[in-house]
Amino acid sequence: MVLDFLRKNEPQTPERKASASARVAVWGSAGRVAWSPRDTVSLTKNGFLGNPVGYRAVRLIAEAAAALPIVAQDSTRRYEAHPALALIARPNAGQGRAELLEAAYAQLMLSGNAYLEAVTPEPGWPVELHVLRSDRMALVPGADGWPMAYDYTVGSRKHRYAPEVICHIKGFHPQDDHYGLAPIQAAATAIDVHNAAARWSKALLDNAARPSGAIIYRGVDGAGSMSQDQFDRLQMELESHHQGARNAGRPMLLEGGLDWKPMGFSPSDMEFQKTKESASRDIALAFGVPPMLLGIPGDATYANYAEANRAFYRLTVLPLAQKVLATLSFWLSGLGGEPIDLRPDLDQVPALSVEREAQWRRVAEADFLTEGEKRRMLGLPERPEEA
Repeated sequence: MVLDFLRKNEPQTPERKASASARVAVWGSAGRVAWSPRDTVSLTKNGFLGNPVGYRAVRLIAEAAAALPIVAQDSTRRYEAHPALALIARPNAGQGRAELLEAAYAQLMLSGNAYLEAVTPEPGWPVELHVLRSDRMALVPGADGWPMAYDYTVGSRKHRYAPEVICHIKGFHPQDDHYGLAPIQAAATAIDVHNAAARWSKALLDNAARPSGAIIYRGVDGAGSMSQDQFDRLQMELESHHQGARNAGRPMLLEGGLDWKPMGFSPSDMEFQKTKESASRDIALAFGVPPMLLGIPGDATYANYAEANRAFYRLTVLPLAQKVLATLSFWLSGLGGEPIDLRPDLDQVPALSVEREAQWRRVAEADFLTEGEKRRMLGLPERPEEA
């Protein structure tokens, strides 16, 4: 007890972790897979701006859905002209129908959410529609969980929208009450693999498109290593005279003690192309695009291109377009004070012409159905005298 004050002045040796698993735990984290961030901006950059398969899949879906003819009808008739049709045909001064709908569908593919703003100077039908960027929009929930406002942030400026002027279209998300799940999020792992394989291929091309070989040094006196000056000189000559496209095929002059040993592809190198094709199919699967339509080889699910195109419209484009137009119809009906039903005109879709022709023929030959029942089966409103 008397000498305790002397021990306080002694240098304290830090405690060392003596666990046998410490070294294993440290080294185990060194090989962790590095995935790209999963936020909307990063996914758009990596999966759309920087990946040809993701880019083409999003454009294919958005352009096909935006090009579908739209009809407006209610329970009694189909309109040739209507304020909703006129609004969608020319939504604002800078966009037409195709540009507006393509932007909305693309936002759904990339973020799982699409936001449309209605410009309504007075009660009634909006005079303009605008698609807002999903990465700038934030939903403000109220006490009951429903949206009480939407905040749109650009830089340091923020604008708050009332919920009635914003049409929020979102994909299904099982773990989020306010935001939707985008197909690109499900494809994020495959996109990382595809981008990594592309970077590997680029590095291989920069290295004369093959692992060319190795230079082995055998000293005259039996020494197995070069001096630092010899190594630096050899490396400088290789970089100056034997790398790059302009030096392709140039013969190499080796001095005494240097031997050239050519090398070929290893089996793991050859598997990279198959890995890239497999990742491409996974990306196409997440978006619902037949790989044949994206030019991906090795897929023989469909008998021919026409069948793949028909499946693409039936299973991907039409469900998406019907969902978006149904949400848009309900929102516009509330603003305009008049019920309206917007839907794609299936009779004008070339990819479905064979199916529609067969359906019309079957319905026309069904003598046991009334005219009203036949019209309902074909998606047409009832005649005014039958309503």
